[in-house]
Amino acid sequence: MPVSRHPHAPGDIVTPERDVTHAHFRPGDRVVILKGVAGSELWGDAYKVVTSSWHTPTDEDGWRLFDAAGGERSYITAHPRYLVHLSSRCPDCLIYQQVLRTYLVPRLAGADEDIDCGWYSVTHLNQVVHVADARGGK
Repeated sequence: MPVSRHPHAPGDIVTPERDVTHAHFRPGDRVVILKGVAGSELWGDAYKVVTSSWHTPTDEDGWRLFDAAGGERSYITAHPRYLVHLSSRCPDCLIYQQVLRTYLVPRLAGADEDIDCGWYSVTHLNQVVHVADARGGK
């Protein structure tokens, strides 16, 4: 299915308030950055945590991530609050997913396409930035 940016996607009020420390993740963890809704489920991009890396958009410790699918950007850097464990049944990540699902799915369910909420972009330094963390609106 094609992915589209929904013109009425709600703003993300969940992720900016998420309190996750850098130590929550470790090299080798499989994670996802949740970006939207597919049918009645959350969807996003999956990565493998590689190593610590400074996250310039937030001026905090981040993680260097590897995208096994490759593509334009095989490696990116992201802030821990953007990440959700895939490779473990982590209570903190499960709670975050449930809160995000409860907030987002009822607003966008039923679309014929996967919906990208447009909350994330990638900088010229290959760093993922959330709209709430963007400096100067970029």
